Amino acid sequence: MRRGLTCPVVAIVTQSVVDLNDPAFLHPTKPIGSFLTEAKARSMAKSQGWTVKEDAGRGWRRTVASPRPRKIIETEVIRTLLESGVVVVASGGGGIPVAVQSDGKLIGVEAVVDKDLASGLLAHDLGADMLLIPTAVPRVAIRFGKPDQRWLDIITVDEARAYIQSGEFGAGSMEPKVAAVLDFVESTPGAVGIIGAAEEIRAIIEGKSGTRIVPAGSR
Repeated sequence: MRRGLTCPVVAIVTQSVVDLNDPAFLHPTKPIGSFLTEAKARSMAKSQGWTVKEDAGRGWRRTVASPRPRKIIETEVIRTLLESGVVVVASGGGGIPVAVQSDGKLIGVEAVVDKDLASGLLAHDLGADMLLIPTAVPRVAIRFGKPDQRWLDIITVDEARAYIQSGEFGAGSMEPKVAAVLDFVESTPGAVGIIGAAEEIRAIIEGKSGTRIVPAGSR
């Protein structure tokens, strides 16, 4: 209202289809739920069949798998809304993980879908021109937090993939963002993928900030 904008905004609860054979189910790593004492966590693991782990010195938590999303069920509904001029908020928290049964029915899955990978998949399926992932830092960096840290302005999908394979990015922080953008750029011809600070979105869109991931051979 302060800006005089009248564009309608709608939030959509989305369902993210995952593959029950995804290797992630063999290694549940995503912490969820309340913090517990080690004794309580181990007791719950034994009685409930959970996997648990210590979480950054703050206590113990249950862990679940984080499989890759394969499809967003509500994609066509979102497309229709966009074509009608609606701003759509979707894939919140990565969406609700579901699996498709042989009869076509959806069942809920105990997992957590990465929100960046879900956003990249949705952007690709919608044919988006740009995937912009806002974060807490102005650019992607290699050797982050070390004396020889280096900010990256432009990298190719091949360079991004090599950095991921060498462990340059935090598995639970920057790595899924880079993976989501490189997948989007690689699979969506002509599209732009950028990661940058949330407060610098205007500068990012104008090409003055952020890290751009471009197709191989584009530099």
